[in-house]
Amino acid sequence: MTLIRTRLRNFHAGAKRFYPLAALVLLSLLLGGLPAARDYFSSPGTTESLGRHITSPVIMYSTRWCPYCRKAREYFARHQISFVEYDIEASAMNLENFRALNGNGVPLILVGDRRMQGFSPKSFEALLK
Repeated sequence: MTLIRTRLRNFHAGAKRFYPLAALVLLSLLLGGLPAARDYFSSPGTTESLGRHITSPVIMYSTRWCPYCRKAREYFARHQISFVEYDIEASAMNLENFRALNGNGVPLILVGDRRMQGFSPKSFEALLK
């Protein structure tokens, strides 16, 4: 029993050293967030009505499992951008069209005659300009 108390006391004393670190991490996440999170949740004031300013159709060749495709879908939904999605694994015709466009990775996003391989909010916004 004494051995258990000693180990618990030592564990608790060791854990106290990490409290300031945990508090610092939590505070930084609450105040500033991670840079990737800031990019992902970019200020809606600059792009909230982006969908209303796009005149050409947005077409995305994608797969269901692709994390960048998922980010693009979420971004389009959040900014009310209508788009047409072609899953290249769901249809041979979608894959054939993707290859005809020299696609070599997903997502492949087309806006009019401009194209974008991969996805990031900043790159997509630059594509629209």
